[in-house]
Amino acid sequence: MPVNVPTNLLRSFVAIVDSGSMLGAADQVFVTQSALSLQIKRLEELVQQSLFAREGRRLSLTPSGTVLLDYARRVLNLHDEALAAVSAGRFSGPVRIGMVQDVAETLLSGLLGRFAELHPEAQIYARVAGTAELLVQFERGELDIVLGYTAADDPKGLGIAPMVWHGDAALAESEVLPLAVLERPCRFREAAIASLEASGRRYRLAVETPNLSTLRAAVEAGLGLTCRTPLFLPDRGTLANGLPALPKVAFIVARGQGLQPAAARLAQLASDAIVDLQPGVAAPMAIRSASEPGVRAVG
Repeated sequence: MPVNVPTNLLRSFVAIVDSGSMLGAADQVFVTQSALSLQIKRLEELVQQSLFAREGRRLSLTPSGTVLLDYARRVLNLHDEALAAVSAGRFSGPVRIGMVQDVAETLLSGLLGRFAELHPEAQIYARVAGTAELLVQFERGELDIVLGYTAADDPKGLGIAPMVWHGDAALAESEVLPLAVLERPCRFREAAIASLEASGRRYRLAVETPNLSTLRAAVEAGLGLTCRTPLFLPDRGTLANGLPALPKVAFIVARGQGLQPAAARLAQLASDAIVDLQPGVAAPMAIRSASEPGVRAVG
């Protein structure tokens, strides 16, 4: 008899790969880390292959895991497409939303909780990554909504937020400023480096990572300074200390054309939540499709 692999196991597997950690994946699929570990163990038993290899604290795909990943994505896409087709007129699902991590950590529970009250039967797929990566997936039709960052002068921006310096104040006195940055492309990385070079401040890249959680840990450990919005470390103060001024950034809620009612409602809730995120954010503008000209991907 052929082996039947439950789609929730495949979804958890893909979530771990996409988020880069068990912790991030657990937040995406709404289970505990221990339950997630059991799901992956069950999946490995079903396929009779190891899917992940541990390198210290880092997980990497085995060759079998790499093969399964492509098939898992295709299976889930077909599953979700079929569910949406047969349930047309009853509820819209799944709604696929992508967020940058610092926005997700601030908004995810409240936003999705409000949405669940309005559409209790709808399914949600949440993806957390950088704006550039999310917009690539959006353009491929893999996401319905994206919450991210854009340039401060982008007419599609929902509000303006400052970029600020974060880190140990003692590091700001260093002759050569140690920086902690995300990998390219990242608007915050570019802004930090450009501002330092324009002011003549010497710097070095002390930490470079693709993961915002790792960046936060590095900054909190005193390994380097970084720049983000105040959402990055909301419980800690920001730095001045003679550091060069930084530009501002805007939030964006990009949504696809022809969204079903539940997805359109989530996009509006996301827009409202972004505007309410912090004092001084400008009033929302109409949400436009990100397929229109002018949407710019940033970090």
